[in-house]
Amino acid sequence: MFAKRIHHVSFAVRDLDASRAFYESVLGLEPAERPDIGLPGAWYAAGNAQIHLIAAPEGFDLGAAPDRLTPLANHCAFAIESYDESLAFLKDRGAEVFETKPEIGQLWVRDPDGNVIELIDPHGRGAGNA
Repeated sequence: MFAKRIHHVSFAVRDLDASRAFYESVLGLEPAERPDIGLPGAWYAAGNAQIHLIAAPEGFDLGAAPDRLTPLANHCAFAIESYDESLAFLKDRGAEVFETKPEIGQLWVRDPDGNVIELIDPHGRGAGNA
C-alpha cells in the first residue's frame, strides 16, 4: 500500500471567519502555519494530520450539504478524550449534536457549511481500531 496515513482533510468554506470560530472555539483546534497559496484560508493541527479550510470564491458551487445531521454523510473523525465532557462542551456552545451513548462513544456535529464532523471516544465500542 502506498498511501501511508492521512496528511490533511480539506473543506471549502463560504464564511472563513465563521468556520475559524467553529474549528477553534467548538473543536478546539490550534491554527497551523499556512503558506500563501493565493486563496484565503486557514490550517489547523489535528494530531499528526491537519485540517485545511479554503475560502471558496464568490459563486463557486460547494455542492449541497446534507439536509440533516447524520452519520451517513461523508465526514472526518477526531479522537476525543471523554464522551460526556465533549457532549457537555458542545451543548454549552449551542452546537447541534447527533449523540449515541457513552459506551458507544460517537458524536457528530456540523460546521457552519454543513460539513459533518465525527468525534469519537477511543474507549467506546464505536472506536474500532481508531
